[in-house]
Amino acid sequence: MNNQQSTELLFELSKPGRRCHRLPACDVPETRPVSDLLPANHLAATSPSLPEVAEIDLIRHFNNLSTRNMCIDTNFYPLGSCTMKYNPKRHERWATSPGFANLHPLQEDDTCQGMLELLYEMQQYLCEISGLHAVSLQPAAGAQGELTALFVAAAYFRDIGQNQRKRVLIPDSAHGTNPASAALAGFEAIKIKSDTQGLVDLEDLKKHLDDRLAVFMITNPNTLGLFERQIQTITDLIHAYGGLVYLDGANMNAILGITRPGDFGADMQHYNVHKTFTGPHGGGGPGSGPITVRQHLAPYLPTPIVVREGDRYRLDYNRPKSIGRVRSFFGNVGILFRGYCYIRTLGPDGLKAVSENAVLNANYLLARLKHAYEIPHGDRCMHEFVASARLLRREKKISAMEICKRLLDFGYHAPTVYFPLVVPEALMIEPTETESKETLDAFADTLLKIREEPAEFLQKAPHTLSISRPDEVKAAKEPILRWKPAVG
Repeated sequence: MNNQQSTELLFELSKPGRRCHRLPACDVPETRPVSDLLPANHLAATSPSLPEVAEIDLIRHFNNLSTRNMCIDTNFYPLGSCTMKYNPKRHERWATSPGFANLHPLQEDDTCQGMLELLYEMQQYLCEISGLHAVSLQPAAGAQGELTALFVAAAYFRDIGQNQRKRVLIPDSAHGTNPASAALAGFEAIKIKSDTQGLVDLEDLKKHLDDRLAVFMITNPNTLGLFERQIQTITDLIHAYGGLVYLDGANMNAILGITRPGDFGADMQHYNVHKTFTGPHGGGGPGSGPITVRQHLAPYLPTPIVVREGDRYRLDYNRPKSIGRVRSFFGNVGILFRGYCYIRTLGPDGLKAVSENAVLNANYLLARLKHAYEIPHGDRCMHEFVASARLLRREKKISAMEICKRLLDFGYHAPTVYFPLVVPEALMIEPTETESKETLDAFADTLLKIREEPAEFLQKAPHTLSISRPDEVKAAKEPILRWKPAVG
Protein backbone atom coordinates (compact mmCIF):
# COMPACT_ATOMS: atom_id res chain seq x y z
CA MET A 1 0.00 0.00 0.00
CA ASN A 2 1.51 3.37 -1.02
CA ASN A 3 1.16 6.64 0.91
CA GLN A 4 -1.72 7.91 -1.23
CA GLN A 5 -3.66 4.67 -0.78
CA SER A 6 -2.98 4.73 2.97
CA THR A 7 -4.26 8.29 3.21
CA GLU A 8 -7.41 7.47 1.24
CA LEU A 9 -8.12 4.38 3.35
CA LEU A 10 -7.51 6.33 6.56
CA PHE A 11 -9.97 9.00 5.41
CA GLU A 12 -12.62 6.41 4.64
CA LEU A 13 -12.15 4.42 7.85
CA SER A 14 -12.30 7.52 10.02
CA LYS A 15 -15.83 8.42 8.90
CA PRO A 16 -18.44 7.78 11.62
CA GLY A 17 -20.41 4.62 10.82
CA ARG A 18 -17.99 3.61 8.06
CA ARG A 19 -17.89 -0.15 7.46
CA CYS A 20 -15.20 -2.17 5.74
CA HIS A 21 -14.46 -5.88 5.41
CA ARG A 22 -11.76 -5.77 8.09
CA LEU A 23 -12.92 -3.28 10.67
CA PRO A 24 -16.71 -3.03 11.23
CA ALA A 25 -18.34 0.19 12.24
CA CYS A 26 -17.22 2.25 15.21
CA ASP A 27 -20.18 4.56 15.83
CA VAL A 28 -19.15 7.99 17.06
CA PRO A 29 -21.73 10.14 18.88
CA GLU A 30 -22.54 13.45 17.23
CA THR A 31 -20.66 16.36 18.79
CA ARG A 32 -22.87 18.54 21.02
CA PRO A 33 -22.21 21.85 22.81
CA VAL A 34 -20.75 21.52 26.30
CA SER A 35 -23.73 23.46 27.70
CA ASP A 36 -26.02 20.62 26.55
CA LEU A 37 -23.94 17.98 28.30
CA LEU A 38 -23.41 19.56 31.75
CA PRO A 39 -26.03 20.53 34.36
CA ALA A 40 -26.65 24.28 34.46
CA ASN A 41 -25.46 24.57 38.08
CA HIS A 42 -22.04 23.28 37.04
CA LEU A 43 -21.50 25.85 34.28
CA ALA A 44 -19.34 28.90 34.97
CA ALA A 45 -21.23 32.17 35.23
CA THR A 46 -18.47 34.10 33.46
CA SER A 47 -15.77 33.31 30.96
CA PRO A 48 -12.29 32.65 32.39
CA SER A 49 -9.84 35.52 32.38
CA LEU A 50 -7.38 34.45 29.70
CA PRO A 51 -4.82 36.59 27.89
CA GLU A 52 -5.76 37.73 24.39
CA VAL A 53 -2.91 37.23 21.93
CA ALA A 54 -2.62 37.17 18.17
CA GLU A 55 -2.40 33.78 16.53
CA ILE A 56 1.08 34.49 15.19
CA ASP A 57 2.35 35.28 18.68
CA LEU A 58 0.83 32.08 20.03
CA ILE A 59 2.34 29.98 17.23
CA ARG A 60 5.77 31.54 17.75
CA HIS A 61 5.56 30.95 21.50
CA PHE A 62 4.88 27.22 21.18
CA ASN A 63 7.30 26.74 18.28
CA ASN A 64 10.06 28.39 20.28
CA LEU A 65 9.25 26.17 23.23
CA SER A 66 9.38 23.10 21.01
CA THR A 67 12.92 23.91 19.84
CA ARG A 68 14.09 23.51 23.42
CA ASN A 69 12.93 19.90 23.53
CA MET A 70 15.38 17.10 22.99
CA CYS A 71 13.48 14.18 21.52
CA ILE A 72 13.95 11.32 19.09
CA ASP A 73 12.57 13.46 16.25
CA THR A 74 15.29 16.07 16.74
CA ASN A 75 18.36 14.35 18.22
CA PHE A 76 20.11 11.01 18.50
CA TYR A 77 18.89 9.40 21.71
CA PRO A 78 21.08 6.36 22.63
CA LEU A 79 19.35 5.80 25.97
CA GLY A 80 20.30 2.25 26.92
CA SER A 81 17.54 0.01 28.30
CA CYS A 82 14.87 2.61 27.54
CA THR A 83 15.00 2.02 23.77
CA MET A 84 14.18 5.49 22.44
CA LYS A 85 13.52 4.62 18.84
CA TYR A 86 11.72 6.51 16.11
CA ASN A 87 7.91 6.42 16.08
CA PRO A 88 6.55 6.33 12.51
CA LYS A 89 4.18 9.23 11.86
CA ARG A 90 2.03 6.93 9.76
CA HIS A 91 1.01 5.15 12.97
CA GLU A 92 0.27 8.43 14.70
CA ARG A 93 -2.15 9.39 11.92
CA TRP A 94 -3.95 6.06 12.15
CA ALA A 95 -4.21 6.09 15.93
CA THR A 96 -5.68 9.58 16.00
CA SER A 97 -8.21 9.05 13.22
CA PRO A 98 -11.67 10.12 14.50
CA GLY A 99 -13.34 6.75 14.00
CA PHE A 100 -11.02 5.27 16.63
CA ALA A 101 -9.89 8.21 18.74
CA ASN A 102 -13.45 9.36 19.48
CA LEU A 103 -14.61 6.03 20.86
CA HIS A 104 -15.67 5.99 24.50
CA PRO A 105 -14.60 3.05 26.70
CA LEU A 106 -18.14 2.69 28.08
CA GLN A 107 -19.73 2.17 24.67
CA GLU A 108 -21.58 -1.09 24.08
CA ASP A 109 -19.49 -3.79 22.44
CA ASP A 110 -21.74 -3.79 19.36
CA THR A 111 -20.88 -0.14 18.65
CA CYS A 112 -17.09 -0.60 18.60
CA GLN A 113 -16.56 -3.88 16.78
CA GLY A 114 -13.71 -2.45 14.70
CA MET A 115 -11.65 -1.56 17.76
CA LEU A 116 -12.41 -4.88 19.47
CA GLU A 117 -11.32 -6.76 16.35
CA LEU A 118 -8.07 -4.83 16.34
CA LEU A 119 -7.44 -5.58 20.04
CA TYR A 120 -8.30 -9.25 19.55
CA GLU A 121 -5.79 -9.52 16.71
CA MET A 122 -3.19 -7.71 18.82
CA GLN A 123 -3.67 -10.34 21.51
CA GLN A 124 -3.01 -13.10 18.97
CA TYR A 125 0.12 -11.38 17.64
CA LEU A 126 1.59 -10.88 21.12
CA CYS A 127 1.01 -14.53 21.96
CA GLU A 128 2.63 -15.71 18.74
CA ILE A 129 5.67 -13.45 19.13
CA SER A 130 6.26 -14.57 22.73
CA GLY A 131 5.48 -18.26 22.20
CA LEU A 132 2.92 -18.14 25.02
CA HIS A 133 -0.81 -18.80 25.05
CA ALA A 134 -2.89 -16.07 26.70
CA VAL A 135 -2.62 -12.32 27.06
CA SER A 136 -3.89 -9.33 29.00
CA LEU A 137 -3.67 -5.94 27.31
CA GLN A 138 -4.60 -4.12 30.50
CA PRO A 139 -1.30 -3.13 32.21
CA ALA A 140 -0.44 0.51 31.57
CA ALA A 141 3.37 0.20 31.55
CA GLY A 142 6.16 -2.34 31.63
CA ALA A 143 6.57 -2.02 35.39
CA GLN A 144 2.85 -2.55 35.90
CA GLY A 145 3.07 -5.55 33.58
CA GLU A 146 5.72 -7.04 35.89
CA LEU A 147 3.55 -6.38 38.92
CA THR A 148 0.48 -7.84 37.21
CA ALA A 149 2.35 -11.02 36.25
CA LEU A 150 3.49 -11.47 39.85
CA PHE A 151 -0.10 -11.00 41.07
CA VAL A 152 -1.07 -13.74 38.58
CA ALA A 153 1.70 -15.99 39.96
CA ALA A 154 0.56 -15.36 43.55
CA ALA A 155 -3.05 -16.20 42.64
CA TYR A 156 -1.91 -19.40 40.92
CA PHE A 157 0.09 -20.62 43.92
CA ARG A 158 -2.78 -19.82 46.30
CA ASP A 159 -5.18 -21.71 44.07
CA ILE A 160 -3.04 -24.87 44.02
CA GLY A 161 -2.39 -24.72 47.78
CA GLN A 162 1.30 -23.71 47.71
CA ASN A 163 1.20 -20.58 49.84
CA GLN A 164 4.72 -21.24 51.14
CA ARG A 165 6.16 -20.02 47.82
CA LYS A 166 7.11 -16.47 48.77
CA ARG A 167 10.54 -16.02 47.21
CA VAL A 168 11.30 -14.26 43.93
CA LEU A 169 14.85 -14.66 42.63
CA ILE A 170 16.27 -11.73 40.65
CA PRO A 171 19.70 -11.33 38.97
CA ASP A 172 21.81 -8.43 40.27
CA SER A 173 21.86 -6.90 36.76
CA ALA A 174 18.05 -6.63 36.61
CA HIS A 175 15.99 -3.48 36.18
CA GLY A 176 15.20 -1.88 39.53
CA THR A 177 11.49 -2.36 38.94
CA ASN A 178 11.92 -6.15 39.33
CA PRO A 179 12.57 -6.20 43.10
CA ALA A 180 10.10 -3.35 43.58
CA SER A 181 7.35 -5.32 41.82
CA ALA A 182 8.18 -8.43 43.84
CA ALA A 183 7.87 -6.52 47.11
CA LEU A 184 4.60 -4.86 46.08
CA ALA A 185 3.15 -8.27 45.16
CA GLY A 186 3.95 -9.61 48.64
CA PHE A 187 7.05 -11.64 47.78
CA GLU A 188 10.55 -11.60 49.22
CA ALA A 189 13.13 -10.48 46.64
CA ILE A 190 16.39 -12.50 46.63
CA LYS A 191 19.40 -11.27 44.65
CA ILE A 192 21.28 -13.72 42.41
CA LYS A 193 24.87 -12.87 41.53
CA SER A 194 26.30 -12.45 38.05
CA ASP A 195 29.36 -14.43 37.03
CA THR A 196 32.52 -12.90 35.55
CA GLN A 197 30.91 -12.91 32.09
CA GLY A 198 27.94 -10.83 33.23
CA LEU A 199 25.52 -13.78 33.06
CA VAL A 200 23.55 -15.55 35.81
CA ASP A 201 25.86 -17.39 38.22
CA LEU A 202 24.39 -20.90 38.13
CA GLU A 203 26.06 -22.00 41.35
CA ASP A 204 24.62 -19.03 43.25
CA LEU A 205 21.21 -19.69 41.70
CA LYS A 206 21.24 -23.32 42.84
CA LYS A 207 21.83 -22.25 46.46
CA HIS A 208 18.40 -20.59 46.51
CA LEU A 209 16.31 -23.37 44.97
CA ASP A 210 13.82 -24.98 47.37
CA ASP A 211 10.07 -25.28 47.92
CA ARG A 212 9.85 -21.59 48.87
CA LEU A 213 10.68 -20.57 45.31
CA ALA A 214 7.83 -18.81 43.51
CA VAL A 215 9.29 -16.97 40.50
CA PHE A 216 12.64 -16.38 38.85
CA MET A 217 12.61 -12.99 37.07
CA ILE A 218 15.12 -12.74 34.26
CA THR A 219 15.79 -10.19 31.54
CA ASN A 220 17.04 -11.87 28.38
CA PRO A 221 18.97 -10.37 26.70
CA ASN A 222 20.04 -8.84 30.00
CA THR A 223 20.80 -5.22 30.80
CA LEU A 224 24.44 -5.72 29.83
CA GLY A 225 23.25 -6.50 26.31
CA LEU A 226 24.14 -10.19 26.65
CA PHE A 227 22.02 -13.21 25.80
CA GLU A 228 21.88 -15.77 28.60
CA ARG A 229 23.45 -18.74 26.85
CA GLN A 230 22.37 -21.08 29.65
CA ILE A 231 18.74 -19.95 29.59
CA GLN A 232 17.35 -23.46 28.93
CA THR A 233 19.34 -24.88 31.86
CA ILE A 234 18.08 -22.05 34.08
CA THR A 235 14.42 -22.52 33.17
CA ASP A 236 14.69 -26.31 33.60
CA LEU A 237 16.13 -25.80 37.10
CA ILE A 238 13.34 -23.43 38.11
CA HIS A 239 10.63 -25.74 36.81
CA ALA A 240 12.21 -28.75 38.56
CA TYR A 241 11.60 -26.96 41.87
CA GLY A 242 8.03 -26.01 40.99
CA GLY A 243 8.72 -22.35 40.28
CA LEU A 244 7.67 -20.08 37.43
CA VAL A 245 9.96 -18.18 35.07
CA TYR A 246 9.13 -14.56 34.40
CA LEU A 247 10.77 -12.92 31.37
CA ASP A 248 11.26 -9.17 31.68
CA GLY A 249 10.47 -8.35 28.06
CA ALA A 250 12.12 -4.93 28.06
CA ASN A 251 14.71 -6.16 25.55
CA MET A 252 12.43 -8.07 23.19
CA ASN A 253 13.50 -5.81 20.32
CA ALA A 254 16.75 -7.80 20.23
CA ILE A 255 15.16 -11.21 19.58
CA LEU A 256 11.98 -10.60 17.56
CA GLY A 257 11.51 -13.37 15.01
CA ILE A 258 14.75 -15.04 16.15
CA THR A 259 13.69 -16.80 19.34
CA ARG A 260 10.63 -16.81 21.59
CA PRO A 261 10.63 -16.70 25.41
CA GLY A 262 8.00 -19.43 25.58
CA ASP A 263 10.25 -21.72 23.56
CA PHE A 264 13.18 -21.37 25.95
CA GLY A 265 11.06 -21.89 29.05
CA ALA A 266 9.46 -18.62 30.15
CA ASP A 267 6.00 -18.94 31.72
CA MET A 268 5.15 -15.22 31.77
CA GLN A 269 6.47 -12.07 30.18
CA HIS A 270 5.59 -8.44 29.62
CA TYR A 271 6.13 -6.22 26.60
CA ASN A 272 7.08 -2.57 26.65
CA VAL A 273 5.08 -1.64 23.56
CA HIS A 274 7.05 1.57 22.95
CA LYS A 275 10.35 -0.33 23.09
CA THR A 276 9.53 -3.47 21.14
CA PHE A 277 7.10 -1.96 18.67
CA THR A 278 6.25 1.74 18.61
CA GLY A 279 4.58 4.41 20.67
CA PRO A 280 5.50 7.84 22.03
CA HIS A 281 7.43 7.64 25.29
CA GLY A 282 8.87 10.04 27.82
CA GLY A 283 7.82 12.20 30.72
CA GLY A 284 6.33 9.22 32.52
CA GLY A 285 3.95 8.08 29.82
CA PRO A 286 1.83 7.17 28.06
CA GLY A 287 2.63 3.48 28.26
CA SER A 288 1.40 -0.03 27.70
CA GLY A 289 2.80 -3.20 29.21
CA PRO A 290 0.67 -6.18 28.13
CA ILE A 291 1.56 -9.60 29.54
CA THR A 292 1.45 -13.05 28.00
CA VAL A 293 1.32 -16.28 30.02
CA ARG A 294 1.13 -20.05 29.63
CA GLN A 295 -2.27 -21.67 29.42
CA HIS A 296 -2.38 -22.83 33.07
CA LEU A 297 -1.99 -19.20 34.20
CA ALA A 298 -4.64 -17.80 31.85
CA PRO A 299 -7.58 -18.07 34.33
CA TYR A 300 -5.89 -15.56 36.64
CA LEU A 301 -5.33 -12.78 34.09
CA PRO A 302 -7.00 -9.38 34.66
CA THR A 303 -10.44 -8.84 33.19
CA PRO A 304 -11.75 -8.05 30.69
CA ILE A 305 -10.25 -10.09 27.85
CA VAL A 306 -11.35 -9.55 24.25
CA VAL A 307 -12.92 -12.77 22.91
CA ARG A 308 -14.32 -13.74 19.54
CA GLU A 309 -17.67 -15.45 19.06
CA GLY A 310 -18.33 -16.23 15.42
CA ASP A 311 -17.82 -12.98 13.55
CA ARG A 312 -18.43 -10.78 16.61
CA TYR A 313 -16.14 -9.58 19.41
CA ARG A 314 -16.89 -8.82 23.02
CA LEU A 315 -15.22 -8.04 26.34
CA ASP A 316 -15.26 -11.09 28.63
CA TYR A 317 -15.64 -10.30 32.35
CA ASN A 318 -16.79 -13.78 33.43
CA ARG A 319 -13.50 -15.13 34.73
CA PRO A 320 -13.98 -16.20 38.36
CA LYS A 321 -10.29 -16.80 39.13
CA SER A 322 -9.14 -13.46 37.69
CA ILE A 323 -7.03 -11.15 39.85
CA GLY A 324 -9.41 -8.37 38.77
CA ARG A 325 -8.62 -5.06 37.19
CA VAL A 326 -5.18 -3.49 37.30
CA ARG A 327 -6.19 -0.50 35.19
CA SER A 328 -9.30 1.40 34.26
CA PHE A 329 -11.26 0.08 31.25
CA PHE A 330 -9.24 -2.33 29.09
CA GLY A 331 -5.78 -0.92 28.47
CA ASN A 332 -4.07 2.02 26.84
CA VAL A 333 -5.73 1.52 23.49
CA GLY A 334 -3.96 4.39 21.74
CA ILE A 335 -0.52 2.85 22.37
CA LEU A 336 -1.73 -0.66 21.58
CA PHE A 337 -3.10 0.69 18.29
CA ARG A 338 0.32 2.05 17.36
CA GLY A 339 1.94 -1.28 18.19
CA TYR A 340 -0.66 -3.06 16.07
CA CYS A 341 0.14 -0.79 13.12
CA TYR A 342 3.85 -1.53 13.56
CA ILE A 343 3.32 -5.29 13.53
CA ARG A 344 0.95 -5.19 10.55
CA THR A 345 3.26 -2.88 8.61
CA LEU A 346 6.40 -5.01 9.07
CA GLY A 347 5.06 -8.57 9.23
CA PRO A 348 7.17 -11.54 10.44
CA ASP A 349 10.16 -10.88 8.19
CA GLY A 350 10.15 -7.18 9.02
CA LEU A 351 10.07 -7.79 12.77
CA LYS A 352 13.04 -10.13 12.44
CA ALA A 353 14.87 -7.43 10.46
CA VAL A 354 14.21 -5.00 13.34
CA SER A 355 16.20 -7.22 15.69
CA GLU A 356 18.93 -7.94 13.17
CA ASN A 357 19.48 -4.21 12.56
CA ALA A 358 19.33 -3.37 16.28
CA VAL A 359 22.04 -5.95 16.97
CA LEU A 360 24.11 -4.83 13.98
CA ASN A 361 23.99 -1.15 14.98
CA ALA A 362 24.95 -1.88 18.58
CA ASN A 363 27.88 -4.07 17.59
CA TYR A 364 29.10 -1.52 15.04
CA LEU A 365 29.12 1.19 17.69
CA LEU A 366 30.81 -1.13 20.19
CA ALA A 367 33.52 -1.96 17.65
CA ARG A 368 34.22 1.73 17.04
CA LEU A 369 34.51 2.54 20.76
CA LYS A 370 36.04 -0.52 22.43
CA HIS A 371 39.65 0.67 21.95
CA ALA A 372 38.96 3.98 23.70
CA TYR A 373 36.44 2.94 26.35
CA GLU A 374 36.53 -0.14 28.55
CA ILE A 375 33.84 -2.72 27.69
CA PRO A 376 33.83 -5.00 30.76
CA HIS A 377 31.84 -7.88 29.27
CA GLY A 378 33.27 -8.84 25.91
CA ASP A 379 33.42 -7.43 22.41
CA ARG A 380 30.03 -8.68 21.21
CA CYS A 381 26.56 -7.66 22.33
CA MET A 382 22.92 -7.86 21.41
CA HIS A 383 20.96 -4.59 21.01
CA GLU A 384 22.92 -2.55 23.56
CA PHE A 385 26.21 -2.59 25.42
CA VAL A 386 27.66 -1.17 28.61
CA ALA A 387 30.94 0.75 28.54
CA SER A 388 32.75 1.91 31.66
CA ALA A 389 34.58 5.13 32.49
CA ARG A 390 36.26 3.45 35.48
CA LEU A 391 39.77 3.67 34.04
CA LEU A 392 39.22 7.23 32.83
CA ARG A 393 38.15 8.27 36.30
CA ARG A 394 41.22 6.64 37.79
CA GLU A 395 43.67 8.06 35.21
CA LYS A 396 42.21 11.47 34.32
CA LYS A 397 39.46 12.09 36.91
CA ILE A 398 36.85 11.94 34.11
CA SER A 399 33.61 10.32 35.29
CA ALA A 400 30.76 8.84 33.29
CA MET A 401 28.69 11.88 34.25
CA GLU A 402 31.32 14.24 32.80
CA ILE A 403 31.17 12.41 29.47
CA CYS A 404 27.38 12.57 29.43
CA LYS A 405 27.30 16.28 30.26
CA ARG A 406 29.74 17.00 27.45
CA LEU A 407 27.66 15.05 24.92
CA LEU A 408 24.90 17.60 25.40
CA ASP A 409 27.13 20.27 23.83
CA PHE A 410 27.16 18.23 20.62
CA GLY A 411 23.39 17.82 20.48
CA TYR A 412 23.25 14.21 21.66
CA HIS A 413 21.11 12.91 24.46
CA ALA A 414 23.28 11.16 27.01
CA PRO A 415 23.20 7.36 27.32
CA THR A 416 21.91 5.79 30.52
CA VAL A 417 24.50 6.42 33.20
CA TYR A 418 25.46 4.43 36.34
CA PHE A 419 23.24 1.47 35.40
CA PRO A 420 23.38 -1.49 35.61
CA LEU A 421 24.91 -1.33 39.08
CA VAL A 422 27.22 -4.29 38.41
CA VAL A 423 29.41 -2.05 36.19
CA PRO A 424 31.24 0.88 37.84
CA GLU A 425 30.97 4.21 36.00
CA ALA A 426 28.55 2.60 33.57
CA LEU A 427 27.58 4.11 30.20
CA MET A 428 24.71 2.07 28.79
CA ILE A 429 24.43 2.71 25.06
CA GLU A 430 21.63 1.58 22.75
CA PRO A 431 21.60 2.99 19.21
CA THR A 432 18.37 1.16 18.11
CA GLU A 433 17.63 -0.20 14.65
CA THR A 434 16.28 3.09 13.32
CA GLU A 435 19.61 4.97 13.21
CA SER A 436 21.81 5.34 10.12
CA LYS A 437 25.50 4.53 9.86
CA GLU A 438 26.18 8.27 9.40
CA THR A 439 24.55 9.03 12.76
CA LEU A 440 26.43 6.22 14.48
CA ASP A 441 29.76 7.37 13.04
CA ALA A 442 29.16 10.97 14.11
CA PHE A 443 28.28 9.82 17.63
CA ALA A 444 31.34 7.55 17.85
CA ASP A 445 33.61 10.35 16.59
CA THR A 446 32.22 12.64 19.28
CA LEU A 447 32.85 10.13 22.08
CA LEU A 448 36.39 9.60 20.81
CA LYS A 449 36.95 13.37 20.80
CA ILE A 450 35.58 13.72 24.35
CA ARG A 451 37.93 10.93 25.47
CA GLU A 452 40.90 13.17 24.64
CA GLU A 453 39.64 16.46 26.08
CA PRO A 454 41.16 17.90 29.30
CA ALA A 455 39.53 16.87 32.56
CA GLU A 456 39.19 20.50 33.69
CA PHE A 457 37.21 21.33 30.57
CA LEU A 458 34.92 18.30 30.88
CA GLN A 459 34.23 18.95 34.54
CA LYS A 460 32.49 22.21 33.59
CA ALA A 461 30.42 20.84 30.71
CA PRO A 462 27.95 21.47 29.21
CA HIS A 463 29.28 24.78 27.94
CA THR A 464 26.56 25.75 25.44
CA LEU A 465 23.32 25.33 27.38
CA SER A 466 21.47 28.03 29.31
CA ILE A 467 21.61 25.85 32.45
CA SER A 468 24.85 24.00 32.99
CA ARG A 469 25.15 22.11 36.27
CA PRO A 470 22.11 22.45 38.51
CA ASP A 471 21.77 20.65 41.81
CA GLU A 472 19.71 17.84 40.30
CA VAL A 473 18.37 16.50 43.59
CA LYS A 474 17.27 19.96 44.74
CA ALA A 475 15.79 20.72 41.30
CA ALA A 476 13.58 17.63 41.57
CA LYS A 477 12.48 18.36 45.13
CA GLU A 478 12.16 22.14 44.87
CA PRO A 479 11.31 23.08 41.26
CA ILE A 480 11.29 26.77 40.37
CA LEU A 481 7.88 27.47 38.86
CA ARG A 482 7.13 30.53 36.76
CA TRP A 483 3.44 30.29 37.62
CA LYS A 484 2.24 29.06 40.97
CA PRO A 485 -1.32 28.04 41.84
CA ALA A 486 -3.32 30.57 43.80
CA VAL A 487 -3.76 29.76 47.48
CA GLY A 488 -7.14 30.18 49.19
